[in-house]
Amino acid sequence: MRGADYLIKTLKDHQVDTVFGYPGGAIMPVYDALLGSGVKHVLCRHEQGAVFAADGYARSSGRLGVCIATSGPGATNLITGIANAHMDSVPLLAITGQVASNLIGTDAFQEIDTYGMSLSVVKHSYLVTHIEELPRMLNEAIQLAQSGRPGPVLIDIAKDVQMAPMPATTLAFCDDLRPNALSATSQQSGGESLQLATELLSTSRKPLVYAGGGVGLAKASELLTSFVDQFKVPTVTTLKGIGALPSTHVYNLGMLGMHGTKAANIAVQECDLLLVAGARLDDRATGDLKQFAPHAKVIHIDCDRAEISKLRLADLSLIGDMNSILTELMTSLSNRFKHQMAHEWRYRCLHNKKELGFRYDAPFSGIYAPALLKKLSDRCLQQQAIVTCDVGQHQMWVAQHMQFNASSQHLSSGGLGAMGYGLPAALGAKFAHPDHTVITVSGDGSIMMNIQELATLKRYGIAVKILLLDNQRLGMVRQWQNLFFEQRFSEVDLSDNPDFVEIAHAFGVRSHSINQSSQVDSALDEFLASDESYLLHVSIDPDDNVWPLVPPGKSNSDYIENNPNKTKAAPDSSQHKRPEEATQ
Repeated sequence: MRGADYLIKTLKDHQVDTVFGYPGGAIMPVYDALLGSGVKHVLCRHEQGAVFAADGYARSSGRLGVCIATSGPGATNLITGIANAHMDSVPLLAITGQVASNLIGTDAFQEIDTYGMSLSVVKHSYLVTHIEELPRMLNEAIQLAQSGRPGPVLIDIAKDVQMAPMPATTLAFCDDLRPNALSATSQQSGGESLQLATELLSTSRKPLVYAGGGVGLAKASELLTSFVDQFKVPTVTTLKGIGALPSTHVYNLGMLGMHGTKAANIAVQECDLLLVAGARLDDRATGDLKQFAPHAKVIHIDCDRAEISKLRLADLSLIGDMNSILTELMTSLSNRFKHQMAHEWRYRCLHNKKELGFRYDAPFSGIYAPALLKKLSDRCLQQQAIVTCDVGQHQMWVAQHMQFNASSQHLSSGGLGAMGYGLPAALGAKFAHPDHTVITVSGDGSIMMNIQELATLKRYGIAVKILLLDNQRLGMVRQWQNLFFEQRFSEVDLSDNPDFVEIAHAFGVRSHSINQSSQVDSALDEFLASDESYLLHVSIDPDDNVWPLVPPGKSNSDYIENNPNKTKAAPDSSQHKRPEEATQ
């Protein structure tokens, strides 16, 4: 067989049945091998769309996402999506074609140093210039992407290698490759650390769980929920950790950080013990690190030793498989004491959750985005709908006002914050879960970055619901310019947007537009009932902002609610225009 045939066979051997890509000269042998192979190829309309689709496929399913592109611009168009997967620890395999090996280094047509260009945004990169190298490199790449802390791996294959016949001796060697040779994770933490963790937790008066995206990646959400249930520990989540503990859980205080809930941020600042599970203490979550959780000791659970004490010094680390660690910790705690932890602390946290919660009784006729998203969430929570987000104000509104029972239901570009992620990620999620409702929430800025993927939806006849919140602005940038740049609005006006309903019609996608709150209920019913792709265009007020907000460089306790010159500590007798700017 040719190298390209071996590539496709190996993908099938690793249970890869769907790939996303865009063909070109240097990857043409692989596309030839795809014909009749049984591997489904989804032709996206841009390489960035393909890599984001593979990302959405991987996040929603837990399986390896695979994208394919040619050399030169094909490979460079993948880089943003590869970086996105790297920042959010998504198991992704990017396969790129390269010019023939004898042309590498000659500035050949569509030649680029894909290997060198990708090094900072992957777990590992491979450049295959000899057919004998392909089996080892390919199998390693597939396994490495999914082992330990997942992440993207790139394999760049010279065109002559794709076309070369596989030597019989090499094929014999392939049979000896061990599928799980690279699957081991960091060594499990010992019993002494577990005993110390038990001691810290059992003596804590104000314990708090801080759950990140690593919980979902480790498939440890069920165990985390059992831990919280058994010991009744209040919990906060990161953006990527949303769903690690069901949003409806009584002890879930919501997301912490820059746009976190007041209850979550107050709890973090007042706790005396922080149990960090699969989180990296990102700056958007912690605010000013020097003022973050000032009274708390930190127990950090993670499979990646590099994350321990990287930003906040951990008093104790438990490194290894999260399921094993949580199981042992629960057993140890159960044997150590019988009483419930910190009754007064729990009461305070739950009181804050109730009294400082969001309000949705907007006193105006226009559409209030948080209330709209709350209604959407109430309708689709029981359907186990998957929601993907672009980046901007709407992304934070989804995190604040929608509820999720699993982290695989909430797909959002966290670390990189890549606009244009939502639509192709929804496409990938729908291919992974054809029977699930898949919704993408986008803004008028983000949707334009990969709007060409509407053609992909139409081509494959798949039903993705697109909720487009249109304020004719780059909303988040405008909000920051309003608050921190003396209202000097620079390049955020999108009032010359095209007619998005007509654009959707041109792509053959059903669409409808609303601009009044009285239209919301019927529009959402039609939106969710559609058995084909549907774009619901929603006009909202450009002056609506995301609250609360922790200014950059400030403590999480110094959040702004509505007046940029006042914080929560300052008295305010004014009438609030927006309901989220007041407490119940």
